[in-house]
Amino acid sequence: MLKIAYHPIYSHELPAGHRFPMEKYDLLPEQLLYEGTCIAENFFAPEIPNSKHFFSVHDPEYFFDLLNISLSQKAARKIGFPLSEVLIDREMIIADGTIKASEFALQFGIAMNIAGGTHHAFSNRGEAFCMLNDQAIGARYLQQKGLAKKILIVDLDVHQGNGTAEIFQNDASVFTFSMHGEKNYPFTKEKSDLDIALENDTKDVEYLSILKDILPKLIQQEKPDFIYYLCGVDVVATDKLGKLGLTIDGCKERDRFVLQMCFDLEIPVMCSMGGGYSPEINTIVNAHANTFRVAQEIYF
Repeated sequence: MLKIAYHPIYSHELPAGHRFPMEKYDLLPEQLLYEGTCIAENFFAPEIPNSKHFFSVHDPEYFFDLLNISLSQKAARKIGFPLSEVLIDREMIIADGTIKASEFALQFGIAMNIAGGTHHAFSNRGEAFCMLNDQAIGARYLQQKGLAKKILIVDLDVHQGNGTAEIFQNDASVFTFSMHGEKNYPFTKEKSDLDIALENDTKDVEYLSILKDILPKLIQQEKPDFIYYLCGVDVVATDKLGKLGLTIDGCKERDRFVLQMCFDLEIPVMCSMGGGYSPEINTIVNAHANTFRVAQEIYF
């Protein structure tokens, strides 16, 4: 059964005027249930986990400053919105969703988090609405539990996974692959193990050709026993923050290729949804829903 992390706190209201489309976190599960792609039993509610899981990735001083909302003004500004206890709780619950989904992926081959993909969170700071790096935390959890040895992070969000790259920069047990817009945020990029920087307005054919050439070779080379897939839909042409040129169908084909490869090679995969900022909320929800539709078609 496809297991999906979802909590009502995911859609917690941000300050007025904030452009992040929080309503997608409620609308997406509603759509999946309405159309019959999922049933209630597919969803599970994550909680605030033991803090020890954060210390495997994040500096304790940074974590406690975050928890106590005592970050410097400069550090808080980099995160991008006024901090609150509810927002910190939300970030911890998202990370727990990814931890638990990682275990479900080992059981069922795949599992998802309606939220997550907080790849701009560094070991000692947050950036761009990301405070705690959920997939990095999940990767360390699996390794420390002896549930995985070699992990591949496939980050196909339109923005480079700079925080993830920094966290694992000296760690050969986690390979970081980021395929992103060259001229998009972050404008000063970290060095992933493999970075593919794409020109503005890169369309379906070129994007998919590059991905289909690189990913099979990468998996053969690294031989991961677990994959994290950050499947942001901010690669579509309508996205306000994206700058690439994929269609909705092209984005769906991207997901199908990645998930089919994981299925065929019997490598467990955990998916965090990442970004999506198209002007029409229906576009965002449909693009994200495609990832779940494809997962059900392939695995179940």
